Amino acid sequence: MSAVTSPAVRLEGVRRIYHPGGADEVRALDGVDLSIGPGDYLSVEGPSGSGKTTLLNLLGLLDVPSEGRVVWRGTPVERFSERERTRLRRTGIGFIFQRFYLLPTLTALENVELPLQARGLPGPERRHRARALLAQVGLAERERSFPHQLSGGEEQRVAIARALANGPQLLLADEPTGELDSIRAQQVLDLLEAAQRSSGAAVVVVTHNPAVATRARRHLTMRDGRIVTDSAGR
Repeated sequence: MSAVTSPAVRLEGVRRIYHPGGADEVRALDGVDLSIGPGDYLSVEGPSGSGKTTLLNLLGLLDVPSEGRVVWRGTPVERFSERERTRLRRTGIGFIFQRFYLLPTLTALENVELPLQARGLPGPERRHRARALLAQVGLAERERSFPHQLSGGEEQRVAIARALANGPQLLLADEPTGELDSIRAQQVLDLLEAAQRSSGAAVVVVTHNPAVATRARRHLTMRDGRIVTDSAGR
């Protein structure tokens, strides 16, 4: 397990409370403390409604806590302006969601280029990197295809290539192999591990698949909005 003395991101006493029915209260997270260091590779398991997705949203700066705080590389997130948080999400965090969120009017290549364009890379450099990433996920021949022309598994692989485009410091994956066969799933997990090793990125994978979880070196289990186990793996 990676040392967490200098965390990439840290949650301190975080609660996320919703009131979907007005007076009703749902504690999606209920007092979570978590430190994730550079190079950490975590799996997060737990039943539906245990808080896994809410945890990812807070780690990815897509949501803010009702109580407690999120600390990004030593700085509490509440000190960042919305523009700074947006920049961090674009350049420092890679997202792989169950719903792929590919833009339907762009080709696979153009979807992977998007985060590189936001970073200001010149067109030739963007295309070179995007093509290399598509080749890594086995889609070199599909770069001109639009999302509606791709299978679910192919769309997932495009989404993974896009998430890796900017060399994120934190890579967040929600069921990243859910649409893939076993061979492609292993290739995707190999990609995540390679990104973690080469750049020192922290990787957090939410999964219901024990075979995916065993690839991680640290395992979290969640119940009722709390982390109930946090253990080292292989």
